[in-house]
Amino acid sequence: MASSEEALMWVEKYRPKTLDDVVGLKDIVDSLKAFMKKPKTMPHLMFAGVPGTGKTTLALAIAHTLYGPSWKNFTLELNASDERGIDTVRERIKDFTRYSRTGFGENVPFALIILDESDQMTGPAQTALRRIMEIGSRTSRFILICNQSSKIIEPIQSRCAIFRFSRVEKQAMKEHLINIAQKEKFQLLPEAADRIVEFSEGDLRHAINVLQTTSAYKEGVIDEKTVALVIGEASPMLVQKMIRKALYGDFIEARKTMYDIVGNFGFSGNEIIRQIQREIFKMSDLTPQQRADLSGIIGEYDYRLTQGANSDIQLGALIAQFAKFGKNIEEDYAETN
Repeated sequence: MASSEEALMWVEKYRPKTLDDVVGLKDIVDSLKAFMKKPKTMPHLMFAGVPGTGKTTLALAIAHTLYGPSWKNFTLELNASDERGIDTVRERIKDFTRYSRTGFGENVPFALIILDESDQMTGPAQTALRRIMEIGSRTSRFILICNQSSKIIEPIQSRCAIFRFSRVEKQAMKEHLINIAQKEKFQLLPEAADRIVEFSEGDLRHAINVLQTTSAYKEGVIDEKTVALVIGEASPMLVQKMIRKALYGDFIEARKTMYDIVGNFGFSGNEIIRQIQREIFKMSDLTPQQRADLSGIIGEYDYRLTQGANSDIQLGALIAQFAKFGKNIEEDYAETN
């Protein structure tokens, strides 16, 4: 039977325990380290940004730094999307903040409440939370984690030091994935790491999950072909070939290629559109303005799909719009010459 550590998902197994171990967030980590030198001066914190960029990891690292091995005794961790109503605020959070922790010594100046996905809390719950944050600052500190800070009411934002998380830098992600591979005793080839990083779009959690899945497919050495098999992503060259066929006016062949890709890889309409979007920014023969115009077209059809439009019809219409766009490029070129 595998040990408990071996059975862990790698996202948890390799989650940093200290601020120094956090990947790709140097400026934010340096700011938080300053607070850790004098914990009593630490304000309420808000971590805002896209998923998979280390917000929850950093919050837990703060708990480890403040309380050491006993961090769970002094930390309340809630997912606000599950427990988002006013009852949770009034009961669990209020009860947890009610009592001072000073009796446990200078190293425990306050309790810590981590509210993940706090932008999913209802309006009344946020209003109640604002009051608790105001009167409970002597005994507790809050770390609010959200994807969109605009969904948090202004009175709460004004009580927090806000840190905005951007996507993890590609080189830092690549190095971290290769390091995990070495610890798991297999080799991750650089081009395979690049493919995972590109596919994950700055989401380190997603990248680690892809790496773990890929390792189950092949032992020893992980190459780009194995990664492509796992992520179900079409060859970038094949997608670019489809785009070029459409732009050159060969609508029938471009449409056929697109449906071959969808059929062979089991893509949904949204997935093929996302890959088309990625590939147009890799095509060096397109000007910045042409990429921007094509992105506008893609955005329109992506929106239609999210509204429940028929996938086959909308994908065909997207290719038709690309063909129309390519014809306009030719006409503009002919007029200028």
